[in-house]
Amino acid sequence: MKWLVWQLGDSAFPVGGFAHSAGLEAAVQLGEVEDEAQLRRFLRDALWQAGHGSLPLVGAAHDDPQRLAELDALCDAFLTGAVANRASRTQGRALLSTCSRAFAGAAAQLDSLSARCRALGLCMHQTPLWGVITSVLGVGRQDAEQLFLHLTLRSLLSAAIRLGLLGPLQAQHEQFQLSATLQEVQTRCSQIAAEDVVQTAPLIELFQSAHDRLYSRLFLS
Repeated sequence: MKWLVWQLGDSAFPVGGFAHSAGLEAAVQLGEVEDEAQLRRFLRDALWQAGHGSLPLVGAAHDDPQRLAELDALCDAFLTGAVANRASRTQGRALLSTCSRAFAGAAAQLDSLSARCRALGLCMHQTPLWGVITSVLGVGRQDAEQLFLHLTLRSLLSAAIRLGLLGPLQAQHEQFQLSATLQEVQTRCSQIAAEDVVQTAPLIELFQSAHDRLYSRLFLS
């Protein structure tokens, strides 16, 4: 199973996360993130936001994949910002398409998941799909949650590099420095019920909502 976890976490696994900055690009252009200290604060706030606003949906979907339609609708209602909502749908569909092809035949539920989502008219948001897909592939909940948080941070650091905020080696140092925060977020947020998702960093969503109005942009969100 560890081989599968490493494959899902590999940067070569094409799920579309590197096309998004989760509001960081807009924050930079708006002058809210201009140096490493401000970037570090943004990263910490984004991780706690993921813990309180996304991880509960991952865990609930992992525990009960039959709740996918309910949790997908909840995620759609929670993501009120048009840019964040669109990004979640785009990444969810990319995740499902990639896993359906990469792991075809690995699990009967996974083989029929795309058809089920289309039949139910789901938005196919990323977080509930991550929980369902890792569950049907046999990845444990703790591994699924930790990998989700790891990928959240890695995508942000990748965006920071391309935005010129720091270099690759400094990004690795920041990731190492934030490992304790990743563990704390997972420990404190793992048992939050899906119905109790909250915004802990609303400014980040506001930054992201301004993304479509930027004069020039590298990312989709």
